[in-house]
Amino acid sequence: MRQKLVFILCALLWCLTACETTSASTSPSATESSSQSAYIDNKGSDTLVNLALAWAEAYQTIQPDVRISVTGGGSGTGLTALVNKSVDIANASRQIKTEELTAAQDAGLNPQEFVVARDAIAVIVNPENPVDRLTLSQLSAIYRGEINNWSEVGGEDRPIVRLSRETNSGTHVFFLEAVIRLGDGEDKTIFSADTLLLPSSEGIIAEVRENPNAIGYDGLGYITSEVKMLAISSLEDPDNFVLPSAATVADNSYLISRNLYMYTQDVPTGAIKAYLDWILAPDAQEIVTELGFVPALVSE
Repeated sequence: MRQKLVFILCALLWCLTACETTSASTSPSATESSSQSAYIDNKGSDTLVNLALAWAEAYQTIQPDVRISVTGGGSGTGLTALVNKSVDIANASRQIKTEELTAAQDAGLNPQEFVVARDAIAVIVNPENPVDRLTLSQLSAIYRGEINNWSEVGGEDRPIVRLSRETNSGTHVFFLEAVIRLGDGEDKTIFSADTLLLPSSEGIIAEVRENPNAIGYDGLGYITSEVKMLAISSLEDPDNFVLPSAATVADNSYLISRNLYMYTQDVPTGAIKAYLDWILAPDAQEIVTELGFVPALVSE
């Protein structure tokens, strides 16, 4: 009887071993399974963060093995992380600076630039402010500190409170170069010293909403009905005032507009390449339109 019991136990043990061997040979291991998945770290521009979040959410529904982390912090923050090799994709609302590119190359990187959308920078005031338009020259003079009262541009006798994003923001850099310096690369003028620097696009909206004397600027995708956008005219045609919109960005009639970028450490491959290819394809570019931005000019 005892010998029979031992025989049965040995037979059971052999069956279990055989089953485990068969299972191991037909099912992927945890390592193999994880090797089929991918993690993409995406960081940078606050202008782009909501769009990047929408892209990530949509992409993960069609590619569930890909996990995408999206955070803001500003274009400078994202590009610094790219140079430090701590992020896969950096979002930026400006082009990479020469010194950032040099630092990346010194670190052995070969940054690649992708235009993923276009945007307008809307100039905003409190709805109570009777001013509804400015020439580009007037706007530049306001932020230079040369115009300090709303009465100087057709408004009430009130002091102008200037608001801006912080210096690590790509929107701050673009506004400085395109508006304050009027595109003059030799001009070293900076924002008036009394300009209030705010850490987020939402912060500028909130301050303009509450302060009837304030003027600020923000990406078109952040504008709400709680603030008023100003029509802006160009230096060449100061009598033609244009409001920012997707249509006026697309036809280039609104002059304070720009490309929005993603940067990778090198020529993208694998999951990162597949993700960027999808972003530039029609389905993802529809999301661009839905969020108030303008689709990328892929042909450029």
